[in-house]
Amino acid sequence: MSSEAAASESTETGPGPAPSGTIDRKIRVVVAKPGLDGHDRGAKIIARALRDAGMEVIYTGLHQTPEQIAETAIQEDADAIGISILSGAHMTLVPKIVELLEAQGVDDVLLTVGGTIPKRDIEDLKQLGVAGVFTPGTPTDDIVEFIRDGVKGRSREL
Repeated sequence: MSSEAAASESTETGPGPAPSGTIDRKIRVVVAKPGLDGHDRGAKIIARALRDAGMEVIYTGLHQTPEQIAETAIQEDADAIGISILSGAHMTLVPKIVELLEAQGVDDVLLTVGGTIPKRDIEDLKQLGVAGVFTPGTPTDDIVEFIRDGVKGRSREL
């Protein structure tokens, strides 16, 4: 291929406005492990699945405070946050994360929670503003599609 043809091809397919007028960029997802829970295998599997699906993943690591998670989401201009909790502290930690995001005026980030969440708590989490709750055994493809579809439906344009 000549250099002119390569240059022509790159301008047609390179970054820039998508046909719909939205910004052509990857979905940015913060994956976080709040609290004292030290088991992160599931979070790492989800992070890898999201990355393999073309998303940009910011993995915070273990033992994050709600303040650290909210701040990371803001600093990274996240489109979505995935909270992984196995410790049973979801009804304490998630409301604090939601409160911190709201206090900063962040209302356009898709919030999901995964882990060992009892069925009786799922509706309460959704009433707090959690868009999706994923329990053990959820196929990673379902989570990827949920985030893709959920981010499309937010006020933020990609």
